[in-house]
Amino acid sequence: MKFSSLAISVGLPWHRKPSGVLAKRFLFICSILFLSFILSGQAEPQDGHKPLVLAKVNVIDATGAPVRANMTVVIENGRIAEIGESATIRPPQDARIIEAGGKYLIPGLWDMHIHWYHEGFLPLFIVNGVTGVRQMSGFPFHLEWRERAARGDLLAPRLVIANEKDARQAVQKIKSSGFDFIKIMAALPREAFYALADEAAKQGLVFAGHVPASVSALEASDAGQRSIEHLTGVLEACSPVGGEINQGYVKNTAGLTSQKGYDKARVQVMRGLIERLLATYDKEMAAALYARFVKNGTWQCPTLTANRAVAFIGDADFTNDARLKYMPGFFRKNWQPGNNPIYASRTAEDYTTYKSRYQKQMKTAGEMRLAGVKFLAGTDTANPFCFPGFGLHDELSLLVEAGFTPMEALQAATLSAAIFLGKAESFGTVEKGKIADLVLLEANPLERIDNTRKIAAVILGGELFEKPRLEAMLADVEKLANQK
Repeated sequence: MKFSSLAISVGLPWHRKPSGVLAKRFLFICSILFLSFILSGQAEPQDGHKPLVLAKVNVIDATGAPVRANMTVVIENGRIAEIGESATIRPPQDARIIEAGGKYLIPGLWDMHIHWYHEGFLPLFIVNGVTGVRQMSGFPFHLEWRERAARGDLLAPRLVIANEKDARQAVQKIKSSGFDFIKIMAALPREAFYALADEAAKQGLVFAGHVPASVSALEASDAGQRSIEHLTGVLEACSPVGGEINQGYVKNTAGLTSQKGYDKARVQVMRGLIERLLATYDKEMAAALYARFVKNGTWQCPTLTANRAVAFIGDADFTNDARLKYMPGFFRKNWQPGNNPIYASRTAEDYTTYKSRYQKQMKTAGEMRLAGVKFLAGTDTANPFCFPGFGLHDELSLLVEAGFTPMEALQAATLSAAIFLGKAESFGTVEKGKIADLVLLEANPLERIDNTRKIAAVILGGELFEKPRLEAMLADVEKLANQK
């Protein structure tokens, strides 16, 4: 099974993958992933499509500027052709005009960490205004999705796709194929990690992903790791005994598979390791680590949504989620802790410890934000109770709960994602010339971040999805879920 950040620190991830690739996937724990940053999704409208005009809308451009009230946005050929005060903009004569007075326009949202393998449920991302995703474990059919979406044959968010290769060979392959990033796995040995970092530097490439247990987060940052997922290794790097704790994780997870989770003895060992980690947290080490992240330009994609689920999956109030009706039956079954070998042996005392760690992770995210560390919004969909599309809104709310302003949380899913991907000239803000991936909201998310859930319409590459169409898409997904 894939040893993600949660595998090293809290347990194994649990999401169903295509059966034909399971054995290869689970045996390849020392592999790395390389990311193709060829963005795709809905094809842009062709010449001849009527322009789309959003009239009298309140624009939140995600640059950090305040709301710009009573603006008109003109969209032509899939891009924002014009934007300005409504009194100064004359819509094209043949345009379709949407009266958007009282509504708020934001950039399309990006979920920067997902694992999704089920084509029929892709509309859940669009329904939730998630117009782009970073697929962290890619297979050939993901490339087919991207090609079909580009042709207009499949409704899907824009896809950034990773695939598995051996370390040095992958770096060389990335370079020769024009790929841009490398993504490493948590079980990568120390020697392989530094070999990868060295080869990446030679090839002029950067790498991102989990912090292997074989190195510290500080070492990973110094070696040039571009982003850290799930806060992997961060708390451990804030403890003088973090290296010992990491080795304890490795020893305690040896031999685990998707069918064989923690027994009571392993659960007890893991609880002891986490309690020791929390008890030895050092503020001075933490401050030095955060400063190094800032200096090195190391981003964080904390996936607080997934970390919360690990802590609260034993609570009936948490697992009784109405959004389960949009998930296939095998998700609904396996996400319940009693059916999941990862969680089946946990006690109330264990969950208390995991909740304490989650609260520390939340506080740590807030501290890093104050220190100037850069953040991305990601969910780790489809780990338990990390819902496609919906989960991104959960993540934004959790970022605000951790101390981010609503604007900072919004930027983590828009402008920051575009900057990280090297695509800020096309995505991430509501500005003239940008690709028209946009979300129209009923209320102001800067007043309350949960207002990102109040979606009136989504625009993907200039194509308008109004609320009735979004509701119909959601109903279709619910029907499909009941068939699986």
